Amino acid sequence: MRTPGSSAKPAKPAAAEPGTDAVPGPPSPPDSDEPLAYGLSSEAKNLHWLLTNLVDEVPGILSVAVVSSDGLLLLSSDPARNAERRPATSPTGPRGSSADLATIVSGLGSLTIGAARLMDGGAVKQTVVAMAEGSLFVMAISDGSLLGVHATPDCDMTVVAYHMALFVGRAGHVLTPELRSELRQSMEDA
Repeated sequence: MRTPGSSAKPAKPAAAEPGTDAVPGPPSPPDSDEPLAYGLSSEAKNLHWLLTNLVDEVPGILSVAVVSSDGLLLLSSDPARNAERRPATSPTGPRGSSADLATIVSGLGSLTIGAARLMDGGAVKQTVVAMAEGSLFVMAISDGSLLGVHATPDCDMTVVAYHMALFVGRAGHVLTPELRSELRQSMEDA
C-alpha cells in the first residue's frame, strides 16, 4: 500500500510454489502515475496497453482491430511491428492498413449478425474464418463493438480465442460512449 508522498511501488505478489496449479496473471498495466501518452485518458491508455499485450503475448497474431458498432476503427495494432514474428511465407495481412482490417471486421460482423437474425440464432458471440493462408477471428465486445484478429495459418485457434475472450472481458465494461468518442478522435488525429 502506498502512503501519500511515498514513491515506493507496491510489492509484487509472490511467485506460485513449484508444483501448484497457480497460473500467473498478465503483467500489470502501466502505473497510473505515469504521464499519459498522446494526451489520452487513463482508460484509453489502459485499452491501448491491453491491445498491445494481446499482440505481444499471443503467438500467431499478426494484427488486431477494435471497431465501433458503426464500423469506425477505435484501436489497432501496427501490422508492420509484428513482421519479425511472421514466417517468410506468411501473408502480410489486409493490404497493409489497420483500416482495411477494420473494414473486414465490420463487414463480417454485420453479415453474421444478419445471418443470426434470419436463423433466430440469438446474439453472435464469435466468428472464425479459417483460410489456407491465415485465420480471422471476430468477437463481440459491447454495444456492437467488435474485436478482430488476423492470425497466421498455424496459430493455435483455441489460444487466440481464449486471449480474445480475456480482452473482451477486461475491455467490455470500459468502452463507454465517451471513451469510444475519445478513441475515434485519437485515430483520426494519428
